[in-house]
Amino acid sequence: MNMQTQFNIEQATVKFRDKKRHWWLLGLAVPAIAMSGLAGYQFGPKKTKKFFASFGPLFLHGVIPSLDKLIGEDTENPPVDAIADLEADPYYARIVKLYIPLQYATNVYGAYLASRKNTSVADQILLGTLVGMVNGVAINTAHELSHKSGKLEHYLSHLALVPSGYNHFRIEHPYGHHRRVATPEDPASSQFGESFWKFLPRTVIGSFKSAIEIEKNRLERKKLPFFSKENELIHGWAMSAIYHAVMLSKFGVRSIPFQMTQAAYAVTLFESVNYIEHYGLKRQQLANGKYERTLPEHSWNNNNVVTNLFLYQLQRHSDHHANPTRSFQTLRHFDDAPQLPAGYGAMILPAFIPSWWSKIMDERVIKHYKGDLSRINVYPRAKEKLLEKYDLKHDAA
Repeated sequence: MNMQTQFNIEQATVKFRDKKRHWWLLGLAVPAIAMSGLAGYQFGPKKTKKFFASFGPLFLHGVIPSLDKLIGEDTENPPVDAIADLEADPYYARIVKLYIPLQYATNVYGAYLASRKNTSVADQILLGTLVGMVNGVAINTAHELSHKSGKLEHYLSHLALVPSGYNHFRIEHPYGHHRRVATPEDPASSQFGESFWKFLPRTVIGSFKSAIEIEKNRLERKKLPFFSKENELIHGWAMSAIYHAVMLSKFGVRSIPFQMTQAAYAVTLFESVNYIEHYGLKRQQLANGKYERTLPEHSWNNNNVVTNLFLYQLQRHSDHHANPTRSFQTLRHFDDAPQLPAGYGAMILPAFIPSWWSKIMDERVIKHYKGDLSRINVYPRAKEKLLEKYDLKHDAA
């Protein structure tokens, strides 16, 4: 046996080692950081209370983008022959599931502080943003669980959605959004020239209606009425109603501003990420009226390490949509997928400010499609303005 053959055999027997294996635990840091902020609010000096109460937005829009810029990107992919072992390793699933008890502990602690007599309404709202950050990331936890096949994972997904009341997401995302992604028919795919504030009501209302239609059709195939004990949407809504009733009973009406804020902020954060993920991207329609299959090019991608560790590698969204059953630890980077200029943490604030967002992203969309507006998922009401603004021809639209 020559040295080269021996080397190849040795290489083949070396198992892939996930360098980020222990770093994935940072996904659990979000509720831990929020708990620290709540403790700082309760026990810290009076003059620091508002700082600790508002640490959610400061962490999301300040600390994470700074760390992303400092640490940079990681484009390493797991080898194909390691994916099966990574998928079978229960360690990764346990990390995702462990988020939920930490999430609930944070919600209870936050509601307790918000309900105290000496907590002002302003502080209740700030505390709501701190806990809303936790529940916004929990929607991403629900997202990871919603793609699994087991009933336990489906109801754990609902459990993560309960504080935000966003239970329809468990149904709509895997069976609606993934089917229609990057098409004009998808309420969860943002369109070129559509501001986040126009997208938000469209996606919330459209996704809610879509979830009802999906579950209604599923039950009809089983010859069951919508108001059936097998309706998973009703199960999720009931879980949310029971949770909020218990919290109201326990912490009283003084907790209402906190509860409303945390839910609204959680949904806004998550939908801002939805807005970022597919902005302007479009699957092309075939001659038979159907759309081409979903490819990595139909999602914006990013490899900033820190955000990916906090969000179960959600930023590798191109592989997620091309292979929706893949777990977060096996998602891959594609060189030919469209790339965001920064991680989600740095992109959320620009998404909230339409002129800033357009300045960052519009030219990227146009360049991705080589100036062919007919290939872009365009917001119909903005079409004429976009043609004029970017000097695009009508016959290309």
